[in-house]
Amino acid sequence: MATYITEDCINCGACEPECPNEAISEGDEIYVIDPELCTECVGFYDHEACQAVCPVECCLPDPNRREDEGDLAQRAVKLHPEDGELKDRVGSGDFPSRFRKTG
Repeated sequence: MATYITEDCINCGACEPECPNEAISEGDEIYVIDPELCTECVGFYDHEACQAVCPVECCLPDPNRREDEGDLAQRAVKLHPEDGELKDRVGSGDFPSRFRKTG
């Protein structure tokens, strides 16, 4: 499931540089996330980086676009074909993911 930005966005831009996939851009009134580029940071972090820095907590999982960890990991590899370390982590099954958070 891709993340999306709600209309509560204050257009601060904190999220944009945090995205490892460059999926976030400034829209007409608020920032937006391209769902074809969003991997919910699977393969990179154990959390969604945009959510972690958003001061108004408007970066949320999109309930209309459900995807599992495996699909998101494969998208990350496809988006970063030059990243051998990412490919190795995903191939071995040992990669960071919000789906694996404990606590």
